[in-house]
Amino acid sequence: MRSALAIFVERSSAMQVVGTAEDGATAVELAERLRPDVVLMDLNMPGVDGFEAAQRLQDAGNGARILAITTLGTTDAIVHALRGGFAGYLLKDSPPEAVVAAVAAVHSGSDALSPEVTRRLILDVKSDAATPAVSVRELNERESAILRELARGKSNQEIAETLHQAESTVKTHLGAVMKKWNARDRVQVLIIAVKAGLVEL
Repeated sequence: MRSALAIFVERSSAMQVVGTAEDGATAVELAERLRPDVVLMDLNMPGVDGFEAAQRLQDAGNGARILAITTLGTTDAIVHALRGGFAGYLLKDSPPEAVVAAVAAVHSGSDALSPEVTRRLILDVKSDAATPAVSVRELNERESAILRELARGKSNQEIAETLHQAESTVKTHLGAVMKKWNARDRVQVLIIAVKAGLVEL
């Protein structure tokens, strides 16, 4: 899969694959030496796993943005990765075109969640009967529209294209929502929105 993805990325975009690795330790070594803009990281790797490899890169001050691609679809794994500094999370059954789009989104500064990842996060929150509903400040029409697209697993770039807005505008409005709700990241925004009944699958 590693080689196939590398070929597909290079054929489908202007991006260049500068290296591939079979394990986490090698991935860290290559990333430190080659300084890529984006690292596509499996979480299940022998020796040093993807979580630890990402932490090592961050501790070393490597500026690469890290995108997870994995078979791990549990909410714990998703939240752990996103709050641990990953810029996106894809499942391995994602179409190659979606992977390329996610790499491009992450490279441009956006986050990337596959629709299935978003769906699992929302279902997990909905199934937690012990989680009380929350009160949120009212959103304006544009913020609400962005939130609906976010719940569909779209990146900032994809939301901008759907709503015919500049990506910078989407980022500004999403930042305003985070500030209103005191949310630290997109995952928490989604969780709050689900608890408040503002988004549906």
